[in-house]
Amino acid sequence: MKIALGTLKDKGNDLVAFLEPRVGVKPALAGDSVDIDDDGVRKGVKPRDVKTYIKRFLFMNGVRTKYRVFVQGRELTIQEIELGKEKEEEAKEREKEKAAPKEEATPEPEKEEPKEEKPKKAAKKPRAKKKEEAES
Repeated sequence: MKIALGTLKDKGNDLVAFLEPRVGVKPALAGDSVDIDDDGVRKGVKPRDVKTYIKRFLFMNGVRTKYRVFVQGRELTIQEIELGKEKEEEAKEREKEKAAPKEEATPEPEKEEPKEEKPKKAAKKPRAKKKEEAES
């Protein structure tokens, strides 16, 4: 199985360390691709499962929204998403909003009048079984 890293090759070593316990064999890093020996892979691990592992790795590193993972047979490709200029600016603004402390978001809470509580009804007894009803 081969994984083409594309522009993510700087995080190749981290990806290898992340995949090793999940696939059961240590993947080999070669330039901008990662090779996984198909014979050593744990039973039941398919390329689709490896795709899910890669997506989880991307999420943990905070770059999931910037990359897509494609599967073609036994070959996986990690491709960077090219966003339009407007979308890039929106993404940067969102990141700034998340990073900036929210001072304006804590207005003084208004005092609410306590609502009148209705008395709770007593719990109903469970119905008798049909057989018992038929006998009566």
